[in-house]
Amino acid sequence: MLTLEAMRIEAGGFRLAADWAVPAGARVALIGPSGAGKSTLLAAIAGFQPLAGGRILWQGADLGPLDPGRRPVSILFQDNNLFPHLTVAQNLGLALNPHLRLGPGDRARIAAALDRVGLGGRGDDRPGRLSGGEQGRAALARVLLRPRPVLLLDEPFAALGPGLRADMLALVRAVAAEAGALTILVTHDPADARRFAQTVAFVHAGLAHPPADAAALFAAPPPALAAYLGRE
Repeated sequence: MLTLEAMRIEAGGFRLAADWAVPAGARVALIGPSGAGKSTLLAAIAGFQPLAGGRILWQGADLGPLDPGRRPVSILFQDNNLFPHLTVAQNLGLALNPHLRLGPGDRARIAAALDRVGLGGRGDDRPGRLSGGEQGRAALARVLLRPRPVLLLDEPFAALGPGLRADMLALVRAVAAEAGALTILVTHDPADARRFAQTVAFVHAGLAHPPADAAALFAAPPPALAAYLGRE
């Protein structure tokens, strides 16, 4: 269970509050206007954004004292965070050893992760030789090497076309299901939210609303969400 307990974020004139919980293994979409705080909420869960109040708990344990690297969280960013001067395999290897001191077993794990995401044989390429979709797959393969019970997706596939984005979300969904990971997806696209998530949290006017059933929420959205969706 991930619990946002009376959580508050304040930065300059920005304010965001949340007070809800979601179970392990759930798939949640965060949707709302640009600047509402969707990415900021993920950053707080991952440990990159300090809280002004409240707590973030995983399975009842307060994550506040933990640095990002010690939290039970993996995060995929929109730019995929691949180092251009390293090969794809070396980028993945950083998940196993930050100094890239890799043994035969490590290299076998990297090869298996690349196979899992359809990039078998591409380990010696540099990221610049990969398409956008392939870079997203490489970043996802890196997550496979360090499975964590919470997976955060900060629009990592937003630049892809609809078909490829749907394929990537399906792959993430399969990977998360295998690991039993709670997955939270930031998206501006209601179609992606419907396709991927069981529940949707609308982020608007300083509040991340509690997640609600995706089908029911989109069928009868509250006024602010209806306005965002263009249904006024």
